[in-house]
Amino acid sequence: MNHQILGAVALGYTPLIDRQRMVTATRLTVMPLRPDAKLDASELLAAVAEVWPAGGAQVILNVLSEDLLESLLRTEPSANLMIEVPAFMATDSAHGELLLALKKRGTPLLLKGVPSMALTAEIKPCFKFLVLDLDDESRANTQANTPTNAGSDPGLPKLQSGLRSAAAIDASFARGVSGVIGWPMQGVYEAPAASGAPVKAEVQADLQVIVELMSRIDQGEDVERLEQTLKRDPSLAFKLLRYLNSAAFGLPVEVASFRHAIMLLGYARMKRWLALLLTTASKDHSMRPIMFAALRRGLLMEELARDSSDAELRDEMFICGLFSLLDHMLKQPFSKLLQSIPMPERVRQALVDESGPFQPYLELVRAVEDASVFDYRSATEQLMLGAEEVNMCVLRALSKAAQLE
Repeated sequence: MNHQILGAVALGYTPLIDRQRMVTATRLTVMPLRPDAKLDASELLAAVAEVWPAGGAQVILNVLSEDLLESLLRTEPSANLMIEVPAFMATDSAHGELLLALKKRGTPLLLKGVPSMALTAEIKPCFKFLVLDLDDESRANTQANTPTNAGSDPGLPKLQSGLRSAAAIDASFARGVSGVIGWPMQGVYEAPAASGAPVKAEVQADLQVIVELMSRIDQGEDVERLEQTLKRDPSLAFKLLRYLNSAAFGLPVEVASFRHAIMLLGYARMKRWLALLLTTASKDHSMRPIMFAALRRGLLMEELARDSSDAELRDEMFICGLFSLLDHMLKQPFSKLLQSIPMPERVRQALVDESGPFQPYLELVRAVEDASVFDYRSATEQLMLGAEEVNMCVLRALSKAAQLE
């Protein structure tokens, strides 16, 4: 994965979430680092195809460069790519032939923002959804009540973007949107007010086996005891073996049993994959977007440590990213979770104290999630990382996550 464009842009990713809280697509935001940069649409498509090949999972391309977007509209993207087109371009007759050609090829287009005038009868069918952020929605409601602008709403199914909390996502679905593009990280978990009442430190019952296994491995117990613990949850054992045999894990032989996995991996590596299970085993459907985020955080943190010769450091970075949303999943503060879940000291510093060597990497991951070019610049400069290196890590992490799901 070596594409020149990756050194000239910042990449961000966000899930598209449906009413059942399933993640149905990934929105990849492409932000130029310099306004005068000459960006190659074919290079962008080649980089995207390595993560989302033709016929694979859907991806939404949100390109924040008019020149690059216009160049992209002149290509022949695969059918699993959806392209966002700003309203001002959709109503410009100069782009009409490009939009109609993409429609003819079967490329799904999303209209971004409320158009200032009604789309023509010929152009409107080119678009599958209308993407509105909260400001756009407010503007659309105002325009709908203004007689001179009554025709500007194209009447397409709506996707709400820019959401940051579970409450905001619920409210958007209550207003009738078809899907939301955003993260439910804010407001999922709030520490209880100081009332003197103790906070329970126990982990929910369906995750207890994983926590117990992690603790037993941390204490160096023998394989027989570990197997006995795992047998209490056959579905967990199956999921663990499925992970270990996935392409993303890359083992040279098929793992047939938990004992075999321990022999191949050792205790330290096994604990890493139990950590993955802990953050993906929740039966709460509302946690699906959080699990989506946690897996990618872990893999991205690991990729950012890829060049380190310290395997323990790479595993801890993985666990740090993976566990960074555990307080949201289990609805407990990290200070309490640490009483039942063993964590390395550097991970504890980042998650509890918001300090230590891993904290700047977490800030970079959050900047990527937020698709904030300002925060992206700040975080990469602090870590003295180049855009190409970071973007390659982002794409490799997204590719590995897709293989694991």
